[in-house]
Formats: sequence, C-alpha cells, structure tokens
Amino acid sequence: MDVDLYFIKQQFTLGAYPALLSLQLPDPSSSDYSPYSPLQENVALKAAAALAKGEQGLETLRDLCVEIEADQDSSDWEKQTVQVLAATAFVRAGEIEEALETLRTEGIPGDEEAALLTQVYLSLARPALAQKVLAPALKANPDALVLQLAEAAISLVTGSQGTSGEPYAPALSFYNEQVANPSISSPALLVGRAVVRILRGELSSAQSDLEEAESILSRAKCDQASSDMLAAMIVATGLSDAKKGEADQLWSRFLKQHPSHPLVADIAAKDLLFDQCASKIQVPPRACRCRLESIGISPSCVARSLLPV
Repeated sequence: MDVDLYFIKQQFTLGAYPALLSLQLPDPSSSDYSPYSPLQENVALKAAAALAKGEQGLETLRDLCVEIEADQDSSDWEKQTVQVLAATAFVRAGEIEEALETLRTEGIPGDEEAALLTQVYLSLARPALAQKVLAPALKANPDALVLQLAEAAISLVTGSQGTSGEPYAPALSFYNEQVANPSISSPALLVGRAVVRILRGELSSAQSDLEEAESILSRAKCDQASSDMLAAMIVATGLSDAKKGEADQLWSRFLKQHPSHPLVADIAAKDLLFDQCASKIQVPPRACRCRLESIGISPSCVARSLLPV
C-alpha cells in the first residue's frame, strides 16, 4: 500500500494526470480496501474535498484551519496538509495575503509548504524570497520531488546557470531526468522541458516535446489540450519558420478552449492599451506637408495621385 501511495504522489507531483485517471480504486470486498476507510473521517480529506469545490469551499477550509490549529491530537502531517490545501485554494481565488498567512510557520517549512510558498513568491516577482524559502527545505530533504520541481521553477524565472555555466541548466537537468524515467508519462514534464528549450533557443527540440505531450493527451482522450502546452506551442510556432497562419490557428484554438487563461487576459489588455494610445496620436496636417517636402515629394502630386483615373 505504501508503494501504491508513493507512486500516486509521484505521478501527481510530476503532472502525470492521465495515468492517475486510469487508476482503479480497490474493490470494497478486497483486503486492500480497508486502509482507505479511516480516511473518510480524516480532516485532511475534508480539506481536499473543500478544495475541489473551488470558491464554494473557501469558508469550509477557513473553518478547518481554525479547527485543526486548536486540535492538540492532530498530527503535524494533518496540520500541514490542511494548511497547504487551504492556501492552494486561497491562491486560486486570488487571496494571496491569506495564503501567505496560512502558510506562515516557525522554523523550516515542510516540503509541500516550501514548494507552494516558492510558487507564490515567484508569481509576485520575488524570486529572491522564493529562493530564501526553498533553500533550507531543499537542504533538509534534497530528494523531495516537489522541492526539486520548485527549484526548476526558480531556474526558469531567473535563468540561473547552476554549476555548468549554461542558462537554465538546473531546470533542464531536472526535466531531462524525469522525462527519462520509464515509469512516468507526463505531458506536464514535456511542456516544462519545451519551455526551457524555447528560452534556450532550441525551437526544434521544443516543438518535438510539445508534439509528444499532445500525443499523450490525445491517447488519454482528453477533451481539451493543456493550456500551458498550447501557450508554449503558440510561442514556439511564432518564433520558428512555421507556415504562415499556423500560430494564428493555434491562438484561435487557445481562445476557444481556455478563454480565461492569464495569457489571454494579458494580450487583451495590451490590445486595449495599444488602441487607446493609437487613438490619442494625431499627426497635424502641417507636419505631414513638411515631411513630404523633406523627402522631395510635393503634396499636390500626392493629391493628384489619389484622384480617380
């Protein structure tokens, strides 16, 4: 059972969601089913159920945080799990300060807490704080996958070189190692490595990773492509010598499948800002005349050229 739970956690951490969805629960009559039964009343499982409800579960998570903090019989694992699940929900709801307050702890944070704090600080453009949180946790447990993944995220943001001297080396090393693992089939890992390769200018290799990620999702019969995968495809296609219009087709697909993605909102905001700026620019007629005369063209000649033949 411990082996099964380790495998599930590994697959979840590394984004192998299609593989997890294919797992079958134990039959209620089998001997393997009993270890799951006590979890039905576990406060951590209640927190997981509340997280699955989105914003509707926020109040329940707040109550569970207060409840478990006051419960002297709860284990450290239960407290950390509830806090991480609650903070995850708060981040998704945009309640960043509440998430940070929930994760605040004395001493070295746990693996999951440190990893989530790292991601929060990176989202706030505070990579130095992210590194400060992650370093002691990684030193205490260097083999923790969730911490290694957070370290790769910092490398992606900062472009850190590691000991090799090559840009994004820590991130590329992590993704290469995990993608090579035969027991893991994760589109998220392939997308992560593709992003590293895009940043390093290795567009052909990046597109190969993205095609393989799409193939995994297709075999798993996922209705929608990964938002991160499509976003990376758009960038890689736009930077490469792809056929004209291919990036536009991907963008249309992206808009249809993920209209609320941050990239969509960012591009829409920039479009609006450009239109607003363009509407304020007016070229005075005198400036137009002076410009034409400066390059040897008579304005009267331009006017005559516009007349119908």
